[in-house]
Amino acid sequence: MGTYQFRWDVIPANLPFLLSGVQTTLIISGLTLVFATAGGLLVAVMSGSRLWPLRMIALVYGEIIRNTPILVQLLWAYYVLPILLGIRLDAFAAAVLGLSIYSSAFIAEVFRAGIQAVPAGHREAAQVLGLTPGQSFVRIVLPQAVRLILPPLAANFVQLIKYSSLAAVISVGEITRRGMELSSSTFRPLEIFTFIAVIYFAICWPLTQSIRIWERRLAAR
Repeated sequence: MGTYQFRWDVIPANLPFLLSGVQTTLIISGLTLVFATAGGLLVAVMSGSRLWPLRMIALVYGEIIRNTPILVQLLWAYYVLPILLGIRLDAFAAAVLGLSIYSSAFIAEVFRAGIQAVPAGHREAAQVLGLTPGQSFVRIVLPQAVRLILPPLAANFVQLIKYSSLAAVISVGEITRRGMELSSSTFRPLEIFTFIAVIYFAICWPLTQSIRIWERRLAAR
């Protein structure tokens, strides 16, 4: 370490290349949040269904996804799904699919907790008003549940940003992959990966602090 010559100029010299990876990271994270939220809500609704086959599907899905590594799921989506379905997925689509599947299992638990936190009396009042179970869920239960789960849902988004770095293993050009490529050509891993760590921190830390402030305000209410 004492003889190592730092070359921080490698960062500004390759900044557009690295920032293109940041853009891809944010796009992957945003798309995954949308798909995982929709999937998580579907799984949560199925887990609370009166039909036992739907509950069983939701249970099996959640247990399998939550108890297998996300990296394995990404590789499965990229290499195995094309074999099973005969459809070739590019690396970007496989990354979004794999991350969405993984995150939806955890977001489903967030939704389930939020739905269960809605007082039963509100549902009974909806029945008295003549609302169907579906109308009661959409108009009464879901709006209240969403308000309760927004902070943990935002926390899942922070996790998604960090998990997106695993897409590098299937050659998606996000920030970590850009760093790996640049490091192999410049032989400056210390500077490059330090910069990448700073980028992740600059994205995730403000979001984390905002979530904490949000949670305190909700608790105060």
